[in-house]
Amino acid sequence: MRLAILGDIHGNALALDAVLADVDAWGGVDGYLLMGDFSAIGPDPVTPLDRIDELPNAVCVRGNTDRAIVDFGFDDSDLEEIAGNPGVIGQVLRMARSFAWTQGYLSAFGWLDWLRDLPLDHRLTLPDGTRVLAVHASPGKDDGPGVTPATSTDALAARVDGADADLIIVGHTHWPQDHRLGDLRVINPGSVSNPPAGDTRPSYARLEAAERGYSVEFRRVPYDLDAALALVRKSDHPARDYILSFIEGRAQLSWQQALGGSPVASPFVRDHSTAE
Repeated sequence: MRLAILGDIHGNALALDAVLADVDAWGGVDGYLLMGDFSAIGPDPVTPLDRIDELPNAVCVRGNTDRAIVDFGFDDSDLEEIAGNPGVIGQVLRMARSFAWTQGYLSAFGWLDWLRDLPLDHRLTLPDGTRVLAVHASPGKDDGPGVTPATSTDALAARVDGADADLIIVGHTHWPQDHRLGDLRVINPGSVSNPPAGDTRPSYARLEAAERGYSVEFRRVPYDLDAALALVRKSDHPARDYILSFIEGRAQLSWQQALGGSPVASPFVRDHSTAE
């Protein structure tokens, strides 16, 4: 069994095409596991969905931005928090313009129902009996802090408690990761677009499984970043600078982080079976 694991495409068809070409060069796969955040915070909400619709045996789970597109808005607690942090108002307004534009775009092309019907998670069993749980942020959640390279052992244990899986695959934080907590493994393939910092190449993971076990390979794929940026600049997107900052890896991953969190300084792999 061969699976391509990818997520956080964020409306970047050029980056997605580079990943799919790399999968084809590998000799193809038996299926695709897509970890959510398909269209928002990018210049082309529809083309990535058209590409995914053509993939054989593709399983998709819901990301937080997929849910937000369907029912975008701020509740009272959000507005109170924003009002108490005037420094983030500009960022929140840019985000609101971006999400409203994306919602209208997808509605016009008939994709909102597809996003609305995405499942929170997906389970499968590999040929060796490994129980896999795929979910965007963490078990039971498509949002929240998720799993980062700096997630502590205790925090990771709390987030995966009761998951009833041997291998948990997440996305959301955009960092390629491979954590171990005893017999449990948690991986993140990274992001197809909108990298958190530094390396702007799309990242994804290949999983190869047989009765004797499975292996995971993390991949970085070159693509034409300048062409992607040019598409944003030529678009009629109402928050072009906002989108450019994400594709270039300059932006924080969410406005919630701006309200109190901070991006991780550098990626690393942590083995939680031995970390203190």
